[in-house]
Amino acid sequence: MSNSSRILQAAVFTVASIAASALSVGAQTTLVLNAPGTQVTDTMVQGGTFADTHFGASDMLATRASTNVEYLRHALLTFDTQHTVPGKSPIRSAILTLTVKMGGIETTRTVSVFPVTTAFLQDEATWNQRQMATPWITRGGDLGPQATTQTVSNVAGAKVNVDVTALVQAAVNASSTSRIALADRGASTSASYREYFSSEAVDPTARPALTVVYDQPAPPVVPPPPAAGTLRVLQYNTHHGGYGTDDVYSTERIATWIVKTSPDVVSLQEIEVNDSWSKGQDQAVIYRDLLQQKTGMTWYMVYFNRSGATTGLGEVILSKYPFIATAPLLLSANRSAIDATISVNGRTINVTSAHLDNESQSNRLKQISELLAWETTLAENRIVVGDYNAWPNTTEIANMNKTYVDTWAAAKTAGTAISWPANPEGITHAYHRIDYIFQSRGATALRLLSAQVFDTSDLSGKKCLVGCFSTSTGIDPSDHRPIMAVFEVR
Repeated sequence: MSNSSRILQAAVFTVASIAASALSVGAQTTLVLNAPGTQVTDTMVQGGTFADTHFGASDMLATRASTNVEYLRHALLTFDTQHTVPGKSPIRSAILTLTVKMGGIETTRTVSVFPVTTAFLQDEATWNQRQMATPWITRGGDLGPQATTQTVSNVAGAKVNVDVTALVQAAVNASSTSRIALADRGASTSASYREYFSSEAVDPTARPALTVVYDQPAPPVVPPPPAAGTLRVLQYNTHHGGYGTDDVYSTERIATWIVKTSPDVVSLQEIEVNDSWSKGQDQAVIYRDLLQQKTGMTWYMVYFNRSGATTGLGEVILSKYPFIATAPLLLSANRSAIDATISVNGRTINVTSAHLDNESQSNRLKQISELLAWETTLAENRIVVGDYNAWPNTTEIANMNKTYVDTWAAAKTAGTAISWPANPEGITHAYHRIDYIFQSRGATALRLLSAQVFDTSDLSGKKCLVGCFSTSTGIDPSDHRPIMAVFEVR
């Protein structure tokens, strides 16, 4: 089977086919993964003169122990738990079943079981490489710590049942496939040789199978709509996703403060995805999950990278309201914006999150021109928020004020701007007010009720190390402080 065929099969593998092999009893489900090419792929890799030979089309897998690399063989299997088991489901049991095809004269062998830490392609994996032109980190397969061992008979037709519960639980927790390797680490001897039927076996009952028993995760909490007729919008630059003024990385601190403000829609800047700042994690997903855990409600999330890439820094919008639509915008000088359309109290509202250049005023002026032109293509009522890296008295903000209302300034005039006594001007970063929530002058269904800048200091009196505020009294979870605007939706 070609790799393109396998990809196509995986793409069309539907929930219906999963259901056909799952039997549910209450909140517990038993799932058998055994369909070749979609639910299971496997191959053998062999050292020595066969180190560049792939055996993906063979009807057998093999293990053998030897001090001569020429005879070493490992069996590698992948089961699609990523698309068949709901993420983070508690796994009651996971049993890998193999059928012995033939064996050496030694009646039993103890075979070790390992997780495979990097993905491989059945039709391309060899002893030297996991897929075409991509070598393994360690020849013979990138194997994690030994998970368990299993005694294997040499009798043809014998079933081998391996408890791989811990391996599958780890994969499900990571929303990943379950990659498993078998290798004989015992004494070197030709009698150690074992063959097992692969997923290419003619007899379907002899093919590898993974039987998973798991508890259905609790259904997502469908939130009641936020308070009828009001909309609370929070703007927060997270400093690379959660680096505080003590230079400590903590998404937990940011999420805790977000929840304290009781927002309906949240705009976040400097969200990092799968890079060194995020330690290889997806902060957009992390914040969505944290908000759901802390509120017990469903949050909807959209992320856009500021250069249009799939990794690195960008903007996120999180909302208690489901999205009607989302749209991204690439701005000049490697900046971006993301818009989410929601419905509140029967009114359409577009919320846009942007992050403008921090070095050049000319760049910011061009970006604002691009942003304003794009906004005219979006329906009223419009709210544009973000880190503008510009003070209120600059040309950049003056250009915004021609068609938008600076809600902090408007609330201050109306006597409904809230801050702490040491911060009457609503500073959001060091000595500057550079984070804004703008309301379109054409947003007639929105009436501004109040605006607030939150003091996120822990009041500990500890010394600030980076991004210190002029009014700092301790450590903050970011070098920005969040600002909120509350609207009546009429």
